[in-house]
Amino acid sequence: MSESITSYFPALSEIQVAMISRLKELYSGWNSKINVISRKDMDNFYIHHVLHSLAIARIISFTPGSSILDVGTGGGFPGIPLAILFPSSSFSLLDSISKKTRVVAAVADELGLANINILNKRVEEEKDLYDFIVSRAVMDFPGFVSLTRKNIGKRSINSIKNGIIYLKGGDISGETAPFVDRVIVRDIKDFFPEPFFETKKIIYLPI
Repeated sequence: MSESITSYFPALSEIQVAMISRLKELYSGWNSKINVISRKDMDNFYIHHVLHSLAIARIISFTPGSSILDVGTGGGFPGIPLAILFPSSSFSLLDSISKKTRVVAAVADELGLANINILNKRVEEEKDLYDFIVSRAVMDFPGFVSLTRKNIGKRSINSIKNGIIYLKGGDISGETAPFVDRVIVRDIKDFFPEPFFETKKIIYLPI
C-alpha cells in the first residue's frame, strides 16, 4: 500500500520510498508491544496515517532550514512522514506520554532520520520557537491555539506565514469561528479522493 503514497508524491527519492515502505513493518512490530495505533487502523495504515500526515505537503513545501513542532505526536504523526518528505527541515516531535515518544524515537532511529528531535513533555513546558506547529486533532482548535501560539517564531522563510497547521475532521466551523478573518480551511478530499478523507480538513492559521 505504500504505492498509494508514491503515486501522489512521484518525486520521492529511492531512499524516501524505502523509508516509507518500511514504516508499516516497523509500526506493526512496535504495536505488538506498545499499542500506539489502533489495531483496526493498521489495516489502513498508509491511508489513515501516512497519507493523512502528508496532506500538509499539499499546502506548503517547507523551505530547507524550517523548524516544525509536532504537538501531541502520538505514534509520530504527522511528524515522521513529514520528516521523511522534507529532510532539510527539522522536526521536533512532542508528546507527554513516554511510551509513545519511546516508539517514535525507535522508529526514527531505525529509519536513520537525522532531522527529528524527540520531546517527552507537555506543550505548556516547551519554550523554543518554531516556524510552524503541526498536529492531528489533539483538542479543540481554539484551545490548541492558546497553548501553542507562544511557540511561533517571528522569522519567516516560507511561502506562507509562520503559524499553525492542524488536521481535523467533521464540522469545524464553530472551532474556527474566532479566527474567521484569517484562518484558511482546505478539504483534504480535494487532494486525495479516498473515502477516508471525505470530512477531513487542514486548518491553517497564520500567527
